[in-house]
Amino acid sequence: MNIKLFSTLIILTMISGGVAFAQTSIILVETDDFIYEEGDSILISGQISTIIGETQVTLQVFMDDNLVEIAQLQVAKDGNYSHILLAEGPLWQIEGDYIVKVTYGDGHSAETNFKFLPEAKLIETTDNAVVNAGDSGTFDVKYAIKGGEVEKITIDPQIFGLVIKINALNDGLLVLDLPREFIDAEKQNGSDEEFIVLIERQDGGIVQTTYEEQDTNSEFRIITINFEENDSKIQIIGTYVIPEFGTIVMIILTIGILSSILLTKNRLQIKI
Repeated sequence: MNIKLFSTLIILTMISGGVAFAQTSIILVETDDFIYEEGDSILISGQISTIIGETQVTLQVFMDDNLVEIAQLQVAKDGNYSHILLAEGPLWQIEGDYIVKVTYGDGHSAETNFKFLPEAKLIETTDNAVVNAGDSGTFDVKYAIKGGEVEKITIDPQIFGLVIKINALNDGLLVLDLPREFIDAEKQNGSDEEFIVLIERQDGGIVQTTYEEQDTNSEFRIITINFEENDSKIQIIGTYVIPEFGTIVMIILTIGILSSILLTKNRLQIKI
């Protein structure tokens, strides 16, 4: 009898342990991103593995011990639920990690977290960068950057473009007023061609990215480039950069050709 009783207790313990394990995974939760800025929409979603009648999901968002948001969410017939929060208002003022906690039924819960950056923490600068144009002097590139700093803008004649060294403290964007006189991308018929934009990541890898172009006129092309936290360099490649560089190259090439002709002529005269 004692052996049977002992075996029964073991079985009951295993069963109850299995039920407890299942309870910890009855609800799941996630966000659609890992970092948000003030004004962003935060999509919170998850799934219930075992639906309990009309029971709702309780959603809470905390910053440290402070309750930032609370909501009751309906569960769909397939067990899914979702909710959108707008990251703005008097309670969204502190930079840091926010915790999303969901509870369901009798003690079932799950958590996830994300990082939030209020507007005041995003560096936004509008300035002019002075670019060295060699024998042509210098020219200004007006820029606006959000989420980082522009450290230096230089010319790379080998790629017919500009190299912008940045300090990306957060995900952000860079707006550049590119003067057509000094850099542009043109097709053979003179119409605008797209620039090639390359970004150097923190690990040293280089990726090609897209950009938006607006307010373009006969003197400037204004482009907006998005970058990620810790990006270090942006290259903008066109079809020419500073026409004077092209002139210098042609002069050097012409001198080289003339020198070659003179040397060849002298050798022929010596042989004669």
